[in-house]
Amino acid sequence: MVTFVPTRPGRLADVPAFTRTIGGAESNVACALAAAGHRVRWVSRVGADGFGDHLVEAIGSYGVDVRAVRRDPERPTGIYFRTAEDRAADGHEVLYYRAGSAASAMSPRTVPRRDLWAGRILHLSGITAALSEDCLALMRELTARPPLAPRPSPGRAAALPPADPGRPLISFDVNHRPGLWRDAAGPRVLLDLARGADIVFVGADEAEAAWGVRGARAISDALPEPELLVIKLGKGGAVVIDRSPRAIEGIEDGDGVATLVRPPAVDVVAPVGAGDAFAAGFLSATLRELPVRDRIRHGHLMAAAALTVPGDLTQPPARAHADRLVALDDTAWGRLRLGPGWTGDDQEVRTR
Repeated sequence: MVTFVPTRPGRLADVPAFTRTIGGAESNVACALAAAGHRVRWVSRVGADGFGDHLVEAIGSYGVDVRAVRRDPERPTGIYFRTAEDRAADGHEVLYYRAGSAASAMSPRTVPRRDLWAGRILHLSGITAALSEDCLALMRELTARPPLAPRPSPGRAAALPPADPGRPLISFDVNHRPGLWRDAAGPRVLLDLARGADIVFVGADEAEAAWGVRGARAISDALPEPELLVIKLGKGGAVVIDRSPRAIEGIEDGDGVATLVRPPAVDVVAPVGAGDAFAAGFLSATLRELPVRDRIRHGHLMAAAALTVPGDLTQPPARAHADRLVALDDTAWGRLRLGPGWTGDDQEVRTR
């Protein structure tokens, strides 16, 4: 959808002007992954209107394949307005205008399976499930586990299922947005969808708000199925529960291996876009078959790239530059401090 961002902080009632940009969790991840050098396809529906033109052109400019985006002549492109503050801040406001939008008409009937089953990873968001009953039906179909089919392991490329006819790895970002749900069933729906995915991203704060569970152990107990459970702890970093067969070999309880990585210090320019950027960095490293610790570090670096620019999206660090930082020992990693411009190859990264 199209996002309107205030030109200055304050209540929506007081902001005199807005800047148009692109928004949407899945499209943000798609743009970041494409900018990081991966082949990415964005599958969606937008209106046959000027805002739809803008979205397709803007997202395509990042190198994303937009040929699977359908144009709806009867429904408009969705838009939303938000304040400049961090989503977790008390003063944060957001207004969605998505009821009856083109995207809300996505369903198992309108989204061809061939468009979704073509890659190694299919990334989904809980936001889509909240848009309509048709969208929820699509999400349920995509996260349904095949009967008696073993779960694919994200650890090695050879273990990934074939693109056709088997499903790819399903990546699911919970993205609990209470304002989008029409009833109180949203949290339960999100839990069910997450349990059908292979990789799940969830914030510790949203898990507590949605499901009443607190702490990594309780979240892990609530989501026993995903092979990679990524729990975001805000400034505390992220912990990944790895339940892939290789990780749990020899572990009697089978609960998985937990890896915690704290983020580097960041001089924040705008507190937006970090969640989607983190998911993109983690998925990029997953596609490259990197160790779990390195996947988390790449997630932190991509999030830092988003936090050190004014908007949601930015050019990520070059792969070689990011790899050098990810390879630092724990002491050097803990001393990193990233500020505006740090993603450039010619920029010296500061330490604390």
